[in-house]
Amino acid sequence: MTACSSPSPIPAHFDAFERIPIHTVLVHGHKIAYLDVGQGEPVILIHGFGGSMWQWEHQLPTLGRYVRVITPDLIGSGLSDKPDIAYTPDQMLDYFARFMDALHLSRATLVGNSMGAGLAIGMALTRPERVDKLILIDGLPGQVANKLKSPTIKRALESRAPSWMVSFGNWLFGGLMIKSVLKEVVHDPALLTPAVLERSNRNRRRPGMIPPLMAMRYSLPIWETDFAPRLGTLTHPTLILWGQEDRVFPLAVGEDLHRTIKRSKLVTIPGAGHIPQWEQPEQTNQAMIEFLTPRTTES
Repeated sequence: MTACSSPSPIPAHFDAFERIPIHTVLVHGHKIAYLDVGQGEPVILIHGFGGSMWQWEHQLPTLGRYVRVITPDLIGSGLSDKPDIAYTPDQMLDYFARFMDALHLSRATLVGNSMGAGLAIGMALTRPERVDKLILIDGLPGQVANKLKSPTIKRALESRAPSWMVSFGNWLFGGLMIKSVLKEVVHDPALLTPAVLERSNRNRRRPGMIPPLMAMRYSLPIWETDFAPRLGTLTHPTLILWGQEDRVFPLAVGEDLHRTIKRSKLVTIPGAGHIPQWEQPEQTNQAMIEFLTPRTTES
């Protein structure tokens, strides 16, 4: 009977992270894991809150044909160390700048998704000489609490539960939480295959993940007072990419950010949610390549 039954449908996507060597470098005595592909002008891809380098897997081979693509796991995330620090914006910016120093990068184009865009903006505001261009993907606006529409992420940021309780809940129910978050972040649920969910769960289960996440949520008030009011002062060439179906920060938020940053260009990515570089990589990559290498694409 099994032999005569209909075969399982073949999935539309093959879940694989290309075999790229993972490098590490020490910053303040702690390991930062990163990928480094391609040659040319340096471009650093910065993941968002609770994310990791895998969110850029579809950019590495394509962008690597035009520029040098560096993809770190930020301190406290992914494969990088998770020291017992406060993870304030100033600390995150210092770790990032020293990461660039360790790679002997005086300047780079910064590409940030969600809260990673906030880190890129922070670098442009506090260390403008270190930033060439900015690419901001679905983040980070001012008045985050008012503009954030994801119920799950909002509850996580507003929770005041102690670290031990959150860690226990993550161990007990983390798989359900990850699936709930991804359903709000990704527009097409067909992309949330068992392999993708398992990879997300492996990242969630890494030792020491919860305290940095909890510490980072306290950075939002600092973002609102020290950085968001200065968004209009940015002078770097800026590309804003926004998923048309973003349920975390709706498209209207991206349009408002575009109006605030004077030298910016807004490109909407149809059929994508909060991480369009992963959900619609072809369209996202093309927009990024045209912005990064205008003379190359025109020739």
